[in-house]
Amino acid sequence: MRIGIDARYLSHGLVGGIHTFLKNLIPALIEESRDRHQVYLYADTKCPFDLTAGGQALPDHVTLRLLPYRNPLSSLRNDFFMSREMIRDGLDVYHFAGNYGFGPSGATVLTIHDEINLMSLAEIIRGHTKRLKTIAMMTYLHVVTHAAARRADLIITISEYSKRRIAHYGRLALDKIVVVHHGCPADVKRVEDRLTLAKVRERLGITKPFILAEAFKNPAVIVRAWGALPAKVRDAHQIVFFSRSPQVLPVVHEAVNAGWAKFFVRVSRADLSALYSLAQAFVFPSWIEGFGMPLVEAMTCGAPIIASDRGAIPEVVGDAGLIMDAEDDKKLVEHLLRLLQNPEERERLRQLGFKRAPLFTWENAARGYLEAYRSAASHSLKEHQPALTSL
Repeated sequence: MRIGIDARYLSHGLVGGIHTFLKNLIPALIEESRDRHQVYLYADTKCPFDLTAGGQALPDHVTLRLLPYRNPLSSLRNDFFMSREMIRDGLDVYHFAGNYGFGPSGATVLTIHDEINLMSLAEIIRGHTKRLKTIAMMTYLHVVTHAAARRADLIITISEYSKRRIAHYGRLALDKIVVVHHGCPADVKRVEDRLTLAKVRERLGITKPFILAEAFKNPAVIVRAWGALPAKVRDAHQIVFFSRSPQVLPVVHEAVNAGWAKFFVRVSRADLSALYSLAQAFVFPSWIEGFGMPLVEAMTCGAPIIASDRGAIPEVVGDAGLIMDAEDDKKLVEHLLRLLQNPEERERLRQLGFKRAPLFTWENAARGYLEAYRSAASHSLKEHQPALTSL
């Protein structure tokens, strides 16, 4: 097959979910395609392309096409005119990985990561800053995602939960949507070297056994539960919060000021791997998740998991974690005591996490995507076969 992928998230200098997804999926797809398929990547010139930054070369079966980028309107133009470049390359399948995209008539595969763009405009705008620019962008994404979802031959999403939500909000048939789980980011790995772990502890000033938590993921219930722990347990441990941004809820800073917690912003991936590997528990009481990449990271590194029962979290965690309602601080106290006071229980969950983590690899994801490409291309060929026969 000749496979084309909209990879502009890798040429925009971005961080976040879709960038991480493509930076891990595309190398795995390239490897799985070797000696079998031709891969065409479509980016633009806004920033250096991530996969070739530093002079790295792409393999012979991969071609990079760079579309012009002069100003923010260039993204809008490329949304609709990328298909011209794709037609010239004679592709068999067109993959748009960022929730929307419009290829030439033929086999179009669309990755929709969650239902947000498909929700009603009132619901979308209610959850975002009420600035004119933000509202305009949300409206645009809502319109084009709906249009792209209707037009796509096949939609891929990241969990069974997201599949049901996308089908509901997009008014789409369930059999038009397939699930391919993410893998663990390549730069998150179990750290076992004691000297390395000790250096991370010392550099970050962590002096007690700790639980690890994302500062954006419902920190209030963690702090409430922490305050309800017996003083002897609480004083012997601490919370380590991490985040991509310093703009977190005040409760995080209140916990730091009380001496209960530390808070780190933009932790390096190497340090994050060490923190997962050291943690007595990774606590993830998120309100909603379409997948929950940190859960896979925690299982990969051996952090016992306590997580909420919302969204796709139970689907990802399986039996490798303790589950609670996202706002149930009493249940969280029970789970914390169970792990902080019971090394055998921590080890049991750690081993279950190690067993489950290999289900979530980018090699598996790449194979799932290639199968989806084959299915879409075959379906498109059958659709056009009567017309070709009549000629």
